[in-house]
Amino acid sequence: MSHYRIAVIVGSLRRDSFNRKLAEAIVKLAPPAFSFSQVRIDDLPLYNQDDDANPAASVTRLKAEIAAARGLLFVTPEYNRSIPGVLKNAIDHASRPYGQSAWAGKPAGVLGVSVGAMGTALAQQHLRNMLAYLDVPTLGQPEAFIQAKDELFDAAGDIGADSLGFLQGWMDRYVAWVTRHAA
Repeated sequence: MSHYRIAVIVGSLRRDSFNRKLAEAIVKLAPPAFSFSQVRIDDLPLYNQDDDANPAASVTRLKAEIAAARGLLFVTPEYNRSIPGVLKNAIDHASRPYGQSAWAGKPAGVLGVSVGAMGTALAQQHLRNMLAYLDVPTLGQPEAFIQAKDELFDAAGDIGADSLGFLQGWMDRYVAWVTRHAA
């Protein structure tokens, strides 16, 4: 059986981030052939094309971690109806210089959680637009616009009973997507 290393990119830096909690909980729903590792993005300098020829060590690390992965999992909040700047910065760094994108061809899943009733619908749409341009085949259905409620996580930090069926179904579709599209 193949092994699938998945790079997890959380678009929030907040210590008690709902999205970090979601990322940590949902990966427990994957089969043993899948391993997940969160990619650090908080130490990246602001993207500047002048630095493409001599990237910072954190940028080199980011690109290597993405390149080594067989799939991607983006878990993002929504800031001002779009993705957080730190996530956009990471996407820009790993996609440059032009023609040397670490993202290209990596199958991805996108989800997010927010206190708002719409979840992270607009942030996810903006992210999907970027991923399409970067040649990242992205799982389209089911969409997961999750509203943060008390019962989303149980006392152990796992997915709560009310959301478990839906999120297990999402993970099952994601696993099938990556299995079909991973190089």
